[in-house]
Amino acid sequence: MRRSSGRRAKRKRGSCMTSYMVDSSVILEKIVRTSPLKARVERPFDEAKEGRVLLLVPLPTLSEVFYAASRIYSLAGVKRPNEEAYTLVEWVKSRCRLVTPSKSAALRAGEFKKLLELALVDCYVIAVAEEVGGRALFLKREMLGKEKLLQQL
Repeated sequence: MRRSSGRRAKRKRGSCMTSYMVDSSVILEKIVRTSPLKARVERPFDEAKEGRVLLLVPLPTLSEVFYAASRIYSLAGVKRPNEEAYTLVEWVKSRCRLVTPSKSAALRAGEFKKLLELALVDCYVIAVAEEVGGRALFLKREMLGKEKLLQQL
């Protein structure tokens, strides 16, 4: 997984906790039974459950998770793909804090879209992570070839 740099959020007791803005690819990899990355993508969610990291999800990402999960479940022959997708969304909400992108993050996402040629939802992950001082968390394959551009941001 690719983690971009960012500041840390403060815990109530004064120590710092790393914040990650989670991309849909990380969440969706969790439901792919044969994924070789399954253990890796479950780690941050386990750490969030234990209170060691803060996971954040922009609302556009939550929409993408629901849509893509429903499609994945449907293609896998699951009887009620929408219900399974809703269950995944509820699970995400139990582990992650949802974030409403600000107007400035929306504009910044548009700038990232022009520069990085990524999906707009991915650009929201980067823009909102930047805004809150967190780290964007993607599966590495999405960012292949983008590392140099991301370092310049």
